[in-house]
Amino acid sequence: LQGVAHFFSRENQELLLLSSSSAGRAHRCEFSPIMSSKKAKTKNEASSSRGGVGGESVVADCGRNKSTCGYCKSSTRSSISHGLWTERLTVNDYQALLDRGWRRSGCFLYKPEMDKTCCPSYTIRLKASDFVPSKEQQRVRRRLERFLDGELDAKPSEQIEDQDISFSREVSVSVRKSLGAAKREQNNEVEPIMKHLSEQIDNAVQRCIQSGEFPSNIQIPKASVKKVLSAKRKKLAEGSEELLYTSNISFPIVAAIKHTETSEKGKNVEENRLSPEAVSEKLLSAMNKVEEFTGFSVKVSKGHINFLSATGVTSSDRNEGEESLCATTTKSSSNKLHARKRKLEMHLKRSSFDPEEYELYKRYQLKVHNDKPESISETSYKRFLVDTPLIEVPPSGYDIEEKVPPCGFGSFHQQYRVDDRLIAVGVIDILPNCLSSKYLFWDPDFASLSLGNYSALQEIDWVKQNQAHCATLEYYYLGYYIHSCNKMRYKAAYSPSELLCPLRYQWVPFEVAKPLLDKKPYSVLSNFTKDSLSSSSPQAYETLVESTSEHEDLEQGDTNDDDDDEMYNSDEDSDSSRNRNDITNILISLDGPRLRYKDIPRIKNPVVQKQLESMLINYMKVVGTELSERMVYELR
Repeated sequence: LQGVAHFFSRENQELLLLSSSSAGRAHRCEFSPIMSSKKAKTKNEASSSRGGVGGESVVADCGRNKSTCGYCKSSTRSSISHGLWTERLTVNDYQALLDRGWRRSGCFLYKPEMDKTCCPSYTIRLKASDFVPSKEQQRVRRRLERFLDGELDAKPSEQIEDQDISFSREVSVSVRKSLGAAKREQNNEVEPIMKHLSEQIDNAVQRCIQSGEFPSNIQIPKASVKKVLSAKRKKLAEGSEELLYTSNISFPIVAAIKHTETSEKGKNVEENRLSPEAVSEKLLSAMNKVEEFTGFSVKVSKGHINFLSATGVTSSDRNEGEESLCATTTKSSSNKLHARKRKLEMHLKRSSFDPEEYELYKRYQLKVHNDKPESISETSYKRFLVDTPLIEVPPSGYDIEEKVPPCGFGSFHQQYRVDDRLIAVGVIDILPNCLSSKYLFWDPDFASLSLGNYSALQEIDWVKQNQAHCATLEYYYLGYYIHSCNKMRYKAAYSPSELLCPLRYQWVPFEVAKPLLDKKPYSVLSNFTKDSLSSSSPQAYETLVESTSEHEDLEQGDTNDDDDDEMYNSDEDSDSSRNRNDITNILISLDGPRLRYKDIPRIKNPVVQKQLESMLINYMKVVGTELSERMVYELR
């Protein structure tokens, strides 16, 4: 690339003269200087016919990049992608790039080479108006609402996987069975004493976690205390006592611990596993250390925590004690809730450096991702989450047909504040067709609130609300879905979602794509349609998946990783004559002037010409014909 650019820099005067003398030709090239400074992205820029809203896009080709993989943790450079560098990019062009599998990190654009990289990354999106929240996602909302109402406190945990929905979905099956049965048997009205006892169990669970008796990286539902039917009180109790209330929280705790151990170690672990009986004993011990239950005798039996009437207390005395305790609990709870009401505020601001956000980012990286302090700096933070090539589009002031949301288009930071304390920041791009979620960092002290899940739900709601202002703004892009990485599968929980076919760039419903990805990490998803899924028998379905996989293997052929770079260009050599006509309209910047490739003077050096054409052919393949003719290809 440097050799080609150097060759053109020596002939720049000749090109300038040529472009000046040919200004009257039909193609009418424009020769404005390259603008890579902040002046290139001012709000007063006029619209350009090439770049759409806000001017033109200028990109520099970085070619193939190979590195170690952060998903499969490979020690070799098995992660392969194509890169572009840009400091000017229109929102329309970036939208088109997203729909061809590209993403950005600061001003660097990258697109995985799906058939060669170790962990194929599929662009995933969701149509906001079709979104149906799962029960787990509804629980996330309710949990935060309870936190704001003062009914619970946020619990810090350095090991919580904030977006590990796959865990909670599986565990919730057993939890819902046990809690569902309890809810069906209890009365419609929850007595204040039952709520009070549930809170005491929840507090005991947290004490066991803090003391190390329970793992700190488990997610446990709130305890549920149910009332025992009068007909069963004597039958289930011993001696003169009556069983009044009971809780089976020990069983979902054991299920959560089992799931966590299985996920972390990859197999069933039977040694040192807690039983429901042992868990209930630990909870009883934790409760007895801090709580005195007036009028109750608390015992455990077969994993259940039981609240019985105290020996020697008459029925009338017990009722009076219960009423007194209920009244006291209700009064104290009312005062407590009134004093602890919290206020959540969300602020959307243009992407810019904010010291408060940077301090939160540092805490998040250190405590959640265990980064080393020396690896975090203002420079790296700005390059990753603040710098953006997107040309701002204000909500008004442009002569364009399509409507713009009240905030405009571009790159933004969405701040989440509780009582004015910054607890999370979502880094997003708002584009003509979508809100693209880029990154989220949050306060580790609020890990139990699942802020990653909550922010995603808020962003989906934002898209729904702003469709009234911009009819084309329909989708929520969640970044990349990596089926071969369990920690990235949570994104499919936002349904109904679609994956982008890496070959034809068609959107395929996730339920159609999943069987193909179960077979192999890379698949041409559009080979398998939803119609064929509904019409095929299970046997025909399996046969089609198998034949599709075999066909893709034949298409890809064998690759030699030892000579990847040579192979990268050899494919184009055989097709160069066929593709030479396709690259003629690529728009190229030569240190200022913009020329179509067909208008560049004949290059006398055949080596340089072949090198340049190979680069342009690769570039056109990764961005597509339309974008290659619209964006400016800058030779640096």
